[in-house]
Amino acid sequence: MGMQDHNEAYQSPEVTQLREDLALALRAAAQHGLAEGVCNHFSLELPDHSDRFLLNPRGLLWEEISPDDIVMINVRGDVLAGIHPVESTAMFIHSAIHRVCKKTCVLHTHMPHATALSLTEERSLNTTLSQTAMRFHSRVAIDSQYNGLALDISEGERIARSMQNADIVFLGNHGVVVCSDRMDYAYDDLYYLERACELEVLARSTGRNLIGVNEKLAQNVSDQMLGERLQSELFFKALKRVL
Repeated sequence: MGMQDHNEAYQSPEVTQLREDLALALRAAAQHGLAEGVCNHFSLELPDHSDRFLLNPRGLLWEEISPDDIVMINVRGDVLAGIHPVESTAMFIHSAIHRVCKKTCVLHTHMPHATALSLTEERSLNTTLSQTAMRFHSRVAIDSQYNGLALDISEGERIARSMQNADIVFLGNHGVVVCSDRMDYAYDDLYYLERACELEVLARSTGRNLIGVNEKLAQNVSDQMLGERLQSELFFKALKRVL
């Protein structure tokens, strides 16, 4: 497939909409305090499953990113369309998760409260505590083996395999990855994951004993929330109106 074909795909109405959604999610994440400098990345696989995906570029703050700043690359990290370079660790982590886990949408952040919990002995969120946390019950994997920066494909593949088909993985001493088959669901999960982690960090800071619900109830709440995702769609539409 030649560069003209890639540029045509990049400019197509369907991919243009995906670029708009990706840019919106990045700008919303910046507004919600989930960004970290010019680091971290969001990606979306193209709908034709051609091993091409959209990614935010290197060197731009999330709050300044527009749809035209989004880059299209392949799983080898070759830039196929767009005006910016990409960052190597983003390519290795995201391409591996897209390829190994067959995830459409991959959001990786070092958002503060979720990352704080990745530093604890438990490495993760307790999904039996707050109602917000219960939506993630049975959906979380833990990768406790921190190996430094992901500067090669083997480390990206190791992270991908640690997910074991989960939607969310806590990366020990590092951050989190949230996945979905569509951006509005993924961003909703990312936002509420950080809110749930913030509640747990605040509760732990009181020094008082924490009381969760039983596993059966936590799973029931998770099933209730995932059984109807209209709230996720409405949240993303609201962000479009505001941002």
